[in-house]
Amino acid sequence: MNHRRLPFVAGFLLVPIVLYAMYVVSPFVQTVFYSFTDWGGFSSEQNFLGLGNYAALLGDEVFQKAVLHNAFLLVLMPLTTILIALFLAFLLNVGGRSDSAGVRGVRGSGTYKVVLFFPQVLSVAIVVVLFQSVFRTDGLGLLNATLIKLGLVDAARPVQWFSNPDLVLWCLLFVMVWSGVGFYMVLFSAAMRSIPREVYEAALLDGAGRAPTFFRITLPLLRDTVSVAWVYLGFIALDGFALVTGLTPESGGGGPNHASELISNVLYRTAFSQGKFGYACAMGVALAVFSLLLAVVQLRVTRRERIEY
Repeated sequence: MNHRRLPFVAGFLLVPIVLYAMYVVSPFVQTVFYSFTDWGGFSSEQNFLGLGNYAALLGDEVFQKAVLHNAFLLVLMPLTTILIALFLAFLLNVGGRSDSAGVRGVRGSGTYKVVLFFPQVLSVAIVVVLFQSVFRTDGLGLLNATLIKLGLVDAARPVQWFSNPDLVLWCLLFVMVWSGVGFYMVLFSAAMRSIPREVYEAALLDGAGRAPTFFRITLPLLRDTVSVAWVYLGFIALDGFALVTGLTPESGGGGPNHASELISNVLYRTAFSQGKFGYACAMGVALAVFSLLLAVVQLRVTRRERIEY
């Protein structure tokens, strides 16, 4: 049986491995190769430049701006999303009054979960259209109209949300958090439900309030889940291509005056608008390496002994 098992397993694995190598590994290898050339993308001619494309990245002001903007989102987007999601998950699972039935969430927590999760089922295109209406700059957008009614903004000079270099990144951050917080609220809720209720009931008997219960019981037991969520949100913060392209001014997004450029948008425009596919491949390799380093560092920093309960 042992001699027959290997050919049997190999027969099932052969096709998936070939497909994976063809459609995943091969494009990565080709991208790394083309990053050392000046390939234009539409011909078979290219000259080998060595590390010339990578050296050019160090002096590219637009790319450097994009790196800073990605860093801004990389720090604030995961932090804000996780904090809000943890707060909501705690309220909806163990934040209600305790009674004879034990610890429970606030009243109507099931309805709140559905409502808060709803943005997650919307496609990026729908989110873009929705917030184009919310942030309209002609005084008819939901946000500007509300501020005008409250007398906080002059009707003749509505706020230019995505056309203001000082506001555009904050607006994108808000959209990213709004669209993602529901999913991580559900993720943390599922993790909290795996914590025995007896742990919370013992804390209540000892006189612990909501804040000590959250910081001394819930958060330590959710550390692994929070770590994984942080890595996923970090990858989302490094992307953001569709939102920036759809919501910000200028062709291909990134406006105004490169104030909302992300690496993915610079990469796309460099390849498909400027025809510098070799240079764009170098950007892609740099982004991939940075993403892998981010995941490794994050998982190593948060690694610890598993808590048994």
